[in-house]
Amino acid sequence: MKIVNLGEKNTVLNNFVAEMRDIKIQKDSLRFRTNLERVGSIFAYEISRTLAYSTKQVTTPLGIADVRTIDTPVVISTILRAGLPLHKGIHDFFDHAETAFVAAFRKYGKGDHFEINIEYCTCPSTEGKCLILADPMLATGSSILLAYGKLVEQGGEPACTHFVCPIASRYAVEDLSKTLPDNVTLWVAAIDEELTSHSYIVPGLGDAGDLAFGAKL
Repeated sequence: MKIVNLGEKNTVLNNFVAEMRDIKIQKDSLRFRTNLERVGSIFAYEISRTLAYSTKQVTTPLGIADVRTIDTPVVISTILRAGLPLHKGIHDFFDHAETAFVAAFRKYGKGDHFEINIEYCTCPSTEGKCLILADPMLATGSSILLAYGKLVEQGGEPACTHFVCPIASRYAVEDLSKTLPDNVTLWVAAIDEELTSHSYIVPGLGDAGDLAFGAKL
């Protein structure tokens, strides 16, 4: 697995991430969703650099223009519900992409123990395509691994896969790097060092789903 940390570069991406983390600014759910969308669009632009292109001719009012455009078919997927704004930001750039959705949640047992349950998955064919799987937080990596497995099981083996996870834990990054093949790339904006016993990322940013859409019962 390849790892790309865009947060290591001095770009406006870091401004959006700073606002997403800020305990005062993040209380504005519209602002939080907008920042997630902006982050998604930045990642989409960077991922677009890795795809296959060829030259096509476009007819303008005054002549013919040669333009290099994307050939790679793209499928964008997200884990509900927290990933929806991130998904939108990516889809705004890959506006011809197909979409897939996975519903996953933590089911807690005794103490800090929990299991990830996937109760819903809908996807087009992913066979030979570029699969982009977006989730704002990568804590243990369990959710995204199960979602990825489910999508491949239903849709087929992608030619390449891009995980877009703006905030990731060091634990998950190191664990996934041992598990996933070379045709998978993990895109992050920050890698945080601490993971609590409840598998919360520190400093992290809190519950992305609650911040975007309101607290759940």
